[in-house]
Amino acid sequence: MAERSTQLALKRELPVLSERPLAKAGLQSERVLWPDRGPGVFEREVAELEDALLLTTVEKAVAWAQSNSVWPDTFGLACCAIEMMSIVSSRYDIARFGMERFSSSPRQADLLIVSGRVTHKMAPPLRQVYDQMLEPKWVIAMGACASSGGMFNNYTILQGVDKIVPVDIHVPGCPPRPEALMEGIIRLHEKIRGGVPPAYEIRGVAE
Repeated sequence: MAERSTQLALKRELPVLSERPLAKAGLQSERVLWPDRGPGVFEREVAELEDALLLTTVEKAVAWAQSNSVWPDTFGLACCAIEMMSIVSSRYDIARFGMERFSSSPRQADLLIVSGRVTHKMAPPLRQVYDQMLEPKWVIAMGACASSGGMFNNYTILQGVDKIVPVDIHVPGCPPRPEALMEGIIRLHEKIRGGVPPAYEIRGVAE
């Protein structure tokens, strides 16, 4: 039956049953499922409205707004910070994503980019900055040192910043180029727009 209806639809240049707007909405009426019947007036009006209007949910609209207004917090600790600084230049232009405002106050930021090695002495200030950030908040571990300690496998370097704060995105490299950080930021935007909650909610750790 489905194959026959598809052939009839293609023969008369009609939309396939599964592609009709009302069928997509879940309507199972005889009019909608009639294979050799063209779309009715109401169905055409629905299709025109879908083309003219932006239909979405409040959650998706909020996620889209959040992904385009992420304010990073400056937390440069080593050579990775130089690469992080360059993303505000005209070559990479982080302003395209509404992120040109690097905040020096954690109370006005919702993205913490940890760029560089974190010593055990720096761990408490890092956690304090994270605790003072706005919610929802995200963390990017930039570079091998921030992600896993890198080459510094010794008593003074924290072996991964995810031991003290939940990390959403890991950017590999030593140091990673600005393009790699931009890729991590784009992946974070995709997670936000996709409705993926921040890492602290997924892991169930203290916010």
